[in-house]
Amino acid sequence: MKPLENLLVVDLSQFLSGPSASLRLADLGARVIKVERPGTGDICRHLYVSDIDIDGESTIFHAINRNKEGYVADLKDPKDLAKIRKLIDRADVVLHNFRPGVIDRLQLDYATVKKTNPGIVYAEISGYGKQGPWREKAGQDLLAQSLSGMTWLSGNAEDGPVPVGVAIADIWAGALLVTGILACLVRLSIGLNGRDQGGLVEVNMLEAMLDYQFEPLTVYLQDGELPQRTKTNNAHTLLGAPYGVYATADGYLSLAMGSIPRLGELLECPPLGEYIDPHSWFDQRDAIKQILVDHLKTRPTAEWLSILEPADIWCAEVLDWNQMMGKPGFQVLDMTQQVVRGNGTRYATTRCPIRIDGQRLTASRGSCDLGEHNTVLDQEFSL
Repeated sequence: MKPLENLLVVDLSQFLSGPSASLRLADLGARVIKVERPGTGDICRHLYVSDIDIDGESTIFHAINRNKEGYVADLKDPKDLAKIRKLIDRADVVLHNFRPGVIDRLQLDYATVKKTNPGIVYAEISGYGKQGPWREKAGQDLLAQSLSGMTWLSGNAEDGPVPVGVAIADIWAGALLVTGILACLVRLSIGLNGRDQGGLVEVNMLEAMLDYQFEPLTVYLQDGELPQRTKTNNAHTLLGAPYGVYATADGYLSLAMGSIPRLGELLECPPLGEYIDPHSWFDQRDAIKQILVDHLKTRPTAEWLSILEPADIWCAEVLDWNQMMGKPGFQVLDMTQQVVRGNGTRYATTRCPIRIDGQRLTASRGSCDLGEHNTVLDQEFSL
């Protein structure tokens, strides 16, 4: 039995942040009912980022909305809205990522919902919070990364801002929302607030990005100095040489923290032996990295690994997905799974990375069609 079985979640969200949270709850055993608008449904169904689709819809939608039941409702229609209110009254968790004010106009806000369902854990994601001049900005991943300062941490010193190549603001905001939801469920289950009440969980994408940068931001808050990327091979603004990714004769090698003189001995690179003072590994990291750039490209990756790994130097070859999936280290994780949609379409995707009591958390149900379960849910919940 999964930890959240028998828990009912009503998901009013779309795009990535909210649906990523409900996906994780579903992976942990919760029953998730995804509510979408008629006609178009979740806009993410049509958010194409490649020429690959599944049943004529975006692969992103199918990746992030597996293992959920689909219900279609027009929240501007009083009859449909009444059905959703009735469904929420039966739920343990409800979540949404509407822009500030929208949920209040629908009278599905926390203050209203808890009057009829005091035990509800009510969770919401916004782009930048409910107050301030940015409250109406679109809560979109690249915009949140850009406003947060995060784009100045990747790339090299002379590069412009470099965004992270995945929807990190969406996914991390969703993960934080799950954390808050689970905390409220624990509080409710053990009666810490002394009442049979759930709670309101609020996360915004900008704060999620600031939280993700807690290390460099804490340093900045002490001295007011902006983080400085190295001239070449930057991988972390707070760390000295050799930290970075380097081209070899046939690929790439990543090097983490380590003694520069020791590295010089192992690599047969005498110039590195001059940097005896550990402070120089940060203060003169550009010069050290340039020495490594010139030296490491003289031999193939496997040869460097054969020298460095037995000496317990933290290093790794840099793989693309094709290379990674051919490695036993990836294969033993069994990180992908096949899921099946209601129409019989099968597709491969990732599984939940969490293990409970030694068991991998998998689920065979794929993504739902728009309104696929309306009839069944109407009957079950007398909607």
